Amino acid sequence: MAFQGGHPRRSVTPKQAKEKGKTMNKAITDGIQFMPTAFEDGLDVWSSGDGTAGSDTYDGAANAAYIPADQDFGGCLELLKTASTQRLRYMGRTPILPGCYLRIRIRIKAVSGALPEVRIAGWAGRDNDSHVGGLVEATPQTALDSYGEVVELTAIVGSGNRSGVDMIWGQEPDYGHFGLDLVGPTGGTVRIDDIVIEDITSIFLRDMMAWVDVRDYGARGDGTTDDLAAFQAADAAANGRMVMVPAGTYHLADSLALQSRATFEGTITMATDKILSLRKNFDLPSYIDAFGDEELAFRKAFQALLNNTDHESLDMGGRRIGVTAPIDMQAAVPNKTSYATRRLIRNGQFECIAGPAWDTVTVTSQATYAPSNPLKLTGVANLANIPVGSLVTASGVGREVYVRDRNIGAGEITLSKPLYDAAGTQTFTFRRFQYLLDFSGFSRLDKFEISDVEFQCWGDCSALLLAPTGTVFRLRDSFITRPKDRGITSHGSGCQGMMIDRCQFLSDESAKLGQDRVSIGFNSNANDLKIRDNRAMHLRHFAVVGGANSIFTGNHFFQGDSASNAIRTAGLIVTEISARMTFTGNYVDNCHIEWANEHDQAPDFASELSFSAMTLTDNIFLASHVAPWFTFITVRPHGPGHFINGMTVTGNLFRVIAASTDRVEAIDTSFADMDYGRMKNIVFAENSYNQVTTPVSNPLVLEHDENTAALAWTVDCAPKLPFGGWAQTVESVVARGAITTAANVKQFHMPYVTTEQGSDRDQVTLRWPLEVRGTVLLRVRMDNPI
Repeated sequence: MAFQGGHPRRSVTPKQAKEKGKTMNKAITDGIQFMPTAFEDGLDVWSSGDGTAGSDTYDGAANAAYIPADQDFGGCLELLKTASTQRLRYMGRTPILPGCYLRIRIRIKAVSGALPEVRIAGWAGRDNDSHVGGLVEATPQTALDSYGEVVELTAIVGSGNRSGVDMIWGQEPDYGHFGLDLVGPTGGTVRIDDIVIEDITSIFLRDMMAWVDVRDYGARGDGTTDDLAAFQAADAAANGRMVMVPAGTYHLADSLALQSRATFEGTITMATDKILSLRKNFDLPSYIDAFGDEELAFRKAFQALLNNTDHESLDMGGRRIGVTAPIDMQAAVPNKTSYATRRLIRNGQFECIAGPAWDTVTVTSQATYAPSNPLKLTGVANLANIPVGSLVTASGVGREVYVRDRNIGAGEITLSKPLYDAAGTQTFTFRRFQYLLDFSGFSRLDKFEISDVEFQCWGDCSALLLAPTGTVFRLRDSFITRPKDRGITSHGSGCQGMMIDRCQFLSDESAKLGQDRVSIGFNSNANDLKIRDNRAMHLRHFAVVGGANSIFTGNHFFQGDSASNAIRTAGLIVTEISARMTFTGNYVDNCHIEWANEHDQAPDFASELSFSAMTLTDNIFLASHVAPWFTFITVRPHGPGHFINGMTVTGNLFRVIAASTDRVEAIDTSFADMDYGRMKNIVFAENSYNQVTTPVSNPLVLEHDENTAALAWTVDCAPKLPFGGWAQTVESVVARGAITTAANVKQFHMPYVTTEQGSDRDQVTLRWPLEVRGTVLLRVRMDNPI
């Protein structure tokens, strides 16, 4: 830029500039000399070339002379233009420093001869004296229109792309040789005042500010130029200060790890596989500022989380992210397909923004299933269109069976669980739900946690799809709000050791009848779950658990609706027959527990443990407005020959309000009945029953009165033995009062016992040595505890 002033002013020498307190920050603070020497000190440092060492000077030149007393300038240089471009360069090295801006001021007037044009010019050099090409090294030309008129030219040179900077030199030059060019016709004479070069950095940024600006280190912010080096230089120079990224769009062609805190007015662009690591302010709000787009910012922050050893968690800063399409978590980290170091996402919200990206993908295809290869579908037609993670449904397929993997070349699908009755070829339906966070692209993910996060699905999408393998995924203190289909889906063994603590699952289907709902809180296929202190409302099922060794404590799941004589769906479905489950201190509200073997390719009993190791203690079971046939505990064998071998139901409260139910437990014989003669180690004891017609216990204590003397007393144990079981074992018989003959003669004999009597095998017979009558207490079991 140039200013032409018409008022005469005295020349300002370097010494006078200092005395007048001109802005020379680096000269004052660091002792750096920017001001050229005055002409009166000699012309041997003033070059007629580019200013470099060895170039010609004006010392003794015929066309140059020092004038000691010009009426406008005092001491000045008089120069005769003898070349088409007459150069004047100070040969001293004027330092070019990142973040430092220099103003060059030149006052000049035409004296005689042809009137030339004038411009401020320089030469950019490196420390090794090589030239830095490709830079703007001259300002636009200004015409000298008349003789004797003083024209003042100014130009600003600096490293940064700031408004008002005439020569933007970036970081490569180390110094410059500055002066002027006279262009146009030759033969004219001009007089030039002492050239002033001063530090005006404070115009752009006051020295007291605790930041460095990336523009001062060469960043252009035009969206296409690679500004990586400028960011790295600013970061290196910050030395505890903040790195400022002003307005603009800054392209980074490679990964960047900022060691300093950064603040963003402008935004960053970089390729998907490049990483931005904000090590001093690693949080989602900073990434949103950096990238300007919430979804992109989250993906880049997650990418940095899995590529950064400095931070174990990503704090979302309480921010809500509007999500327009499922976030493929592995695609956000293209350099990793597995991860095993603990990482945590916390403190924020993901909100589904409705749109076609959330539509369920439904594919039907013919395939063949062989129980001998229980986790495979073969000969799958249209396989390329069946997404991994799809729910599989067809005749003989249990609940929550998913596509774990596919081999398009072989035409095979790997399933998450076997199929109980699907041998042969049939048409299967595959439905791929859409999830806010989709981890299925990882081959394995271990020790990953999400805390204090709400997934706002709004009935348009599901929340979380886990990786196909992995251990110890944990969700805690979080909300899954109104999922369309699923809260958490495991389509493989990525649920091994899963922990869900203090979370809420809030349905989008509260207005529907229970049997019409489709949403499920979560499912699992692997072992060792810990499900603690959660609350689930109005889902079809709270959980479908396909593994063993699970612990459920302190949960409340309720699934009621407005119907009378209502159908209540299962709150918890356990599909591992050797469950090894502890279920303690939970509140089961208007739903029931179902124990089935629907994930068994050979559901008939064949020497396995059968239904075993289930413990239900100190829970509250509550239901209202239910039909009399409703039960809180249902065992559902999918093949014959099974039995219960280890079940404890103690200390529970079973309560029905606004209705009553016949009993709390049942065997569902829709597929097969059980072998009651092999029941073993079953305890129903110390439970409370309200509005239950037939309370049950095992062992069952009975009082039997025989009013007429008889040799054989038949004792009915039904219907108070659990599951309608047989009277297999009598643990004790105690006379209550005297046992007498018909003539009231007391007898002191012991009867012997015959079990499993009657057509339903639910009676026992006491046989005496003679006909007697009286009252006895019996302790009877429907199992064999030995």
